[in-house]
Amino acid sequence: MKTTIITNIKKNYFILFFAAISSLTTAQESPSISFSGSIDAYFRGNLNAPNDENAIAQGSSFANLPGFSLGMANIIASYEGENFGAVADLVFGPRGTDAIFASPMYSLTGSILNQLYVYWSPSESITFTMGNFNTFLGYEVISPSGNFNYSTSYLFSYGPFSHTGLKVDFDLGNDWSAMLGVFNPTDLTEFNPTGDYAFGAQLGYAGQYINALSSQGGFEIDYTGGFNASESFYVGINAAHYSESETDISFSGFALYPQISMSDSSAFGVRAEYFAETGYFGAIGASDADGDASVFALTLTANFDVGALSIKPEIRFDNASEEAFINNTADPSKSLSTFFLATVLSF
Repeated sequence: MKTTIITNIKKNYFILFFAAISSLTTAQESPSISFSGSIDAYFRGNLNAPNDENAIAQGSSFANLPGFSLGMANIIASYEGENFGAVADLVFGPRGTDAIFASPMYSLTGSILNQLYVYWSPSESITFTMGNFNTFLGYEVISPSGNFNYSTSYLFSYGPFSHTGLKVDFDLGNDWSAMLGVFNPTDLTEFNPTGDYAFGAQLGYAGQYINALSSQGGFEIDYTGGFNASESFYVGINAAHYSESETDISFSGFALYPQISMSDSSAFGVRAEYFAETGYFGAIGASDADGDASVFALTLTANFDVGALSIKPEIRFDNASEEAFINNTADPSKSLSTFFLATVLSF
């Protein structure tokens, strides 16, 4: 009888022990793999300039091809564990090629990698990230699914697109955050052929960010943020200044992004941007004799969502201080007006 009782107790003990282990294992977060991305295409037509072999575009990046044109296919594979993970972000198409313009070192590998990094969070307040990741500066991003406007700003186009290196993100609590990083020189995303390094920093509070980047004699400071004026009205803000210590090259700019939601599936927005360059930075095209030029660009965009598909009609007006464009008779002009119709599918 005693033996039977002891045996039953041992059986019950082992049952409870393995049940506890099973419960603990189940409670832990299981690693997961997910896929996301976007596909976009667009139509672009100048309203006051040629649309044939003499077609001209604004001086900002992306969406510069005439007629019906291709954007990019963006495929993102993510692996997420309990406190670590990795991201492989692949891009195909003209927009993707432009986004990684300085990464052709290794043929196919260099031509399709937008981001490739691993991260580790030893605690809830610290995350280490190493690899190639999109920049922390600026209001806009490479993927059109992350922007309200389809064409991009001068500020976005002439800041860095990506960095390769190591960064540490800190959650400081009470809506405060910070980041410190060391990277290859700007736009050298596959490896470092120079032996020089860039240094970056960010301080954030409640969605407002001050960013700084120092790379090979160039220094950029950037503010990115915005505020909700009401439940349906938002205003984004971006301002930046870049200069090089040993040259006269610099740029400065300021952009406002007021956006109003009309319903869950429709919204309207404006991007109003002023951008100035010195020392033939090259953003605005034909600069004056001193290499100085400026441009004011006004972009009006509507967003109509049909499920995961976003339809974006857009009109953009660029007015430069110099004759950076041409008109319908191929004569130099200070202004360019353009119509876009873009479709962006996110998944």
